[in-house]
Parts: sequence; structure tokens; C-alpha cells
Amino acid sequence: MDAGNTKRPWAVRAIAAGAWGSAVLACWPAQAQDADAIGRIERGLRPAVAIQGATPDTRTLAAEMERLHVPGVSIAVIRGGKIAWAKGHGLTQAGGAPVTPHTLFQAASISKPVTAMAALKMVEAGQLELDADINTVLTSWKLPPGPARRPATLRQLLSHTAGTTVSGFPGYAAGAQVPALVQVLDGAAPANTGPVRIEGMPGDAWKYSGGGYSIVQQAMVDRSGRPFDALLDDTVLKPLGMTDSSFAQPLPTALLARAALPHTAKGTPHPGGPYTYPELAAAGLWTTPTDLAKFALALQRGAAGAGGVLSPTMTRTMLRPVMNDYALGLGIDGRAPQHAFNHGGSNVGYQNTLYAFVQRGDGAVVMTNGDAGAELAEELLRAVAAEYRWPTKQTVMRKAIALPAATRARLAGRYEIKGLGSFDIAEREGKLMVALRDKQWEPLYAESARTLFVLSRELELHMADTGGQLVSGSFKVGFTRVR
Repeated sequence: MDAGNTKRPWAVRAIAAGAWGSAVLACWPAQAQDADAIGRIERGLRPAVAIQGATPDTRTLAAEMERLHVPGVSIAVIRGGKIAWAKGHGLTQAGGAPVTPHTLFQAASISKPVTAMAALKMVEAGQLELDADINTVLTSWKLPPGPARRPATLRQLLSHTAGTTVSGFPGYAAGAQVPALVQVLDGAAPANTGPVRIEGMPGDAWKYSGGGYSIVQQAMVDRSGRPFDALLDDTVLKPLGMTDSSFAQPLPTALLARAALPHTAKGTPHPGGPYTYPELAAAGLWTTPTDLAKFALALQRGAAGAGGVLSPTMTRTMLRPVMNDYALGLGIDGRAPQHAFNHGGSNVGYQNTLYAFVQRGDGAVVMTNGDAGAELAEELLRAVAAEYRWPTKQTVMRKAIALPAATRARLAGRYEIKGLGSFDIAEREGKLMVALRDKQWEPLYAESARTLFVLSRELELHMADTGGQLVSGSFKVGFTRVR
């Protein structure tokens, strides 16, 4: 279950048996004083939440990679307005090459902020308008009017407030027929998602929509007359020195040799390798943490008044929340002067996170090639936050109470989130547990009979008689009991 793209016997036993030393290679040039910090970070992964009165459990990166069946991890850390260090861990695949800072990963939904920057560059060039009807620039396809017949704008599409459908995209496995973008937008064969349409009132509510970014992609192609990958290469990737990045889908064979291959939550390779995503704006970027760190640095410099791909004024517009703490292509965490911009990414076999402060000149990017890599990426990010004393991303201490057996039994069942899948609550091994995705069970704790939480992420389940609400930061979505 994921708001973005959706989205073992441990197949890399050799790593656990001692291949870590040879697999952890090619560290970005770092200062000598970083070495001790890197070691503490790799030994200090920690949960999002811990129980009050107990010492937070810390784990090693190697142990967590094995527990979560994630073959490879890559990280880049920003300090003082520059890339302080970057490092690869593990392998691109079982028996494959070590992950290095130059190993490519699918960025998944972190493609969205890169797309947003390119779209805003076109706004500054007079090629697009933020608040005009998007249909005024669409020529090869038109967005049908919604129930209120209110037009959708670029600002709304970039901020997920246009009321458009299709949350995320499952991608296309090797050998599957891949649709053209117009087929994706109309939900026409061979597209594996429904049509992208306006179902809400544009501007009135926030609803995550990868489909909205596909409309932006078509608008950018129609207005520029250029392929999207070439357009992004010239407007963002090359100017920022993102030399290990490409929106090419599928990835050319020469670059695929440098890529980390996708793995399931059980650690087995996804058959045929990486899925193809024709929804380039929403999910199609191949990149590295170092290149995404360059992107983050450009935003930090622009917010501070330096010119770049975007003017300082447009950079600040990009970072200004529109609704639900979401700006133009990025989530915004906290309030100035300690606020940060962030985005996660979830494609088949890839889980990633980008988090950087607007004003502090600090941040980090973590990319993984395992379906269970989201938990690992966040643990690693919190280890960085603890080492460098960030004001956010620290372990939260919470009280927990014991629930009566009858209450635990009443909570057990299956629950569904419309458009995002289902999750299960059950008593297992004498504990109340939850599987939020892919049957990955974890303990479920209670603050009260109605408020439940987990330790792996900052997420609450607010329970009601026939369902409830899932809350994670500013993300809130209702669920209903189906069994």
C-alpha cells in the first residue's frame, strides 16, 4: 500500500555470510572526520517510534538489509550546502556487482519534483502558465471536463489539488506491451490503469495523483514539441550536472549494466528485471542519490537567493505549500526556519527517500533495490539525523497501554483503503499485529482503544466502529472494514 507508485528466502546469502566488506565500496570523497560519523550511522539505524521508558533499539545497516531482504542501498549526505559524502552498500543483484555512488536506481515518485522544476522553467520562459486551463497548451489530447466543469491548472496538477484520478502506476514487466502516453491518459489498451479524469473540484481538496503528472508530461511535450526525456535532460539534468540521470524508459542496455536490479520483499529478483514506466513525469527517472543531492542543493541555493535552473522567486514558489503541506512537486515538513522539503519513491523493486532542509544546507537521499526498502531507507535517514543533530527525523517516544483480549479480538480483520489496497490486523504469537503491505507483519501498539501505532514509521490508525482513518504526517485517508 503506497500513496505513490505501486506499488524471501534471502537470495543474497553470500552477503550475509561475509561479502559486505567487498560490497561496501566507492565512497564519495569525504573528509577524514566523516569516517567516524559514517561508522556510527551504519551501526545506528533506529525506528521511527519507540516506547516511552525503553531505550530505542538500534540496529546495523548490514543486519537490517538482511532482515528486510534488501540487496543494495545507496546514500548521499548533504552538509553545509555541499555533498559531504556518498556511499554504496550491498549488491546490484545476487552475485552481481557492488553498489557504488554511481549505481543507477529507479527514482519512482521522486521523478515528480524533477518534473516540477522543468515545468516551472517553462513557466519562466513563457511556454506554460501556472494558473491557466491546462487544455490551452494540450494539443494531442484534451482533459475532459469534470463534474463542475472547472478547469485544471498546472499549479493544481503539480500540487495534487486538481481533483484528478489515478494515484500511482504499477509499471510494465519485461515483455509486456507498453502503451503510449495518450493511451495511459485515456486508460486505453494496453494501459493497465484507468483513464485520467477530473473527479473532484479542482482547487478544493488534496488528492495524490500520478495521473495529474501524466497530464503535465503531455502538456510539456505538446508545448515544447520535444520528447520528454530530451526536454528534461536539457532543462534540468544537464544544467545541474546530474550526469548519472536519465528519463529514458526502458533504460538503454549500456546504462542497464550500471543499474541496481529490482527485488521483491522476499529478496528474490523481479523476473525480467526493471519494469518500464511510460509515465515518465510521475515515475520514470533513473538516477543516483548523488545526482538527487545536486537537485536538492539547487533548491537550497535558489531559496537562499542564488540563481540556477529557476530564479529565486520561482524556487520559493516551488517550495511554497499549496495544500496538505504539499508544494509544487514536494512535501514540506515543519515550519520555517527549520522546514524541509521531501519526497518518497516507490516503483516495483525500488524504494527511496529524499529529505533536505530549505535553510540549513543539510539533507540526505537514500535509494534501495528492494520492495521492503522503504523502512530501511527511513531508518538510515534517522541515523543520519541523529548523528548530525537534525531538528526533525528523530525517534518519537510514545506511551503504550495494554488492550483487553476482547478489544484485540474486535480489532482483528481486513480493512480497505479505496484505490490504495487493503491491510490486515490480527493476533499473532500473542500480540496484536498489522500487515500494512505484502504480508509484512509488525507489532501494533495502542495509545488508547481507538488510537493504534507502529514503531517502523510515524503512522497512526484511528479506529472507528466500521473502519477509521490512517494518518501519517499530513497524509490522511479513510479505510473501511471489509472482513
